[in-house]
Amino acid sequence: MDKQKRQVNNTHQSTIQTAYVTLAHENLEELVEFYQNLLGYPPSPHESEQYAEFSLPGLKLALFKPRADHTEEFSKPASSMSLCLEVENLESTISTLTGLGYAPPDDIIHASHGQEIYAYDPAGNRLILHQSSS
Repeated sequence: MDKQKRQVNNTHQSTIQTAYVTLAHENLEELVEFYQNLLGYPPSPHESEQYAEFSLPGLKLALFKPRADHTEEFSKPASSMSLCLEVENLESTISTLTGLGYAPPDDIIHASHGQEIYAYDPAGNRLILHQSSS
């Protein structure tokens, strides 16, 4: 199938100011506690049982509890999405996750660009924890 190229009118181009990754979970405070312990600092802002935000280099991680009328929409797993976090010390991060009760299910993967491991947060979101080889 041939794909036609479209000309885009850039006269009303959007300017991105901040990038967010948002994760929804019915038990928001469980997710907040997990990321607070993993990242080593509290969210700001944090509205109990509603919203929490962590500022990471280059983006913000926003956690929220979906409204009751949107619960089903956010309960479906997004298996193709992963939150990839570059860490300074992969072994230390694995130890932190294990201490939180969320030990990675598999072994470290050694790749040409470094080493990484997959883990999952309390909501089942996949984390890719990566330590660069350089």
